[in-house]
Amino acid sequence: MARKRVLFLCTGNSCRSQMAEGFLRHLAGDKFEVFSAGVKPTQINPLAVKVMAEVGIDISKHKSKSAMEFIGQQFDYVVTVCDNAKQICPVFPGKYEKIHWDLEDPAEVRGGEEERMVVFREIRDKIKQKIGDFLDVDP
Repeated sequence: MARKRVLFLCTGNSCRSQMAEGFLRHLAGDKFEVFSAGVKPTQINPLAVKVMAEVGIDISKHKSKSAMEFIGQQFDYVVTVCDNAKQICPVFPGKYEKIHWDLEDPAEVRGGEEERMVVFREIRDKIKQKIGDFLDVDP
């Protein structure tokens, strides 16, 4: 049986979608083909790498990708993790389920590193919960 394909989308593909990709790969093993992209890609945020490492998931080799790289590909699920991505999400061919998680962008938080890390950890933990819920619904 073919693995289901999941694409996580956010604005910059620097934090939220990268963490979601990392969690789904880690928690679901080879049950899914997992991708992430941004509608305006930037680069992976070092604090996202750091908070994921705290829970034993290495996303240090991930790269920020454009959603346009995936145009023409089919997915079973397209998950937007911010309102901006939801509003300008490209259309993909075939039938797929759209899922939206409105998550704060931890990269937008100002302050010292420890203050920012608190928010990154909160978002990481919310994403982990949402991935767990997703897997309970569709293992």
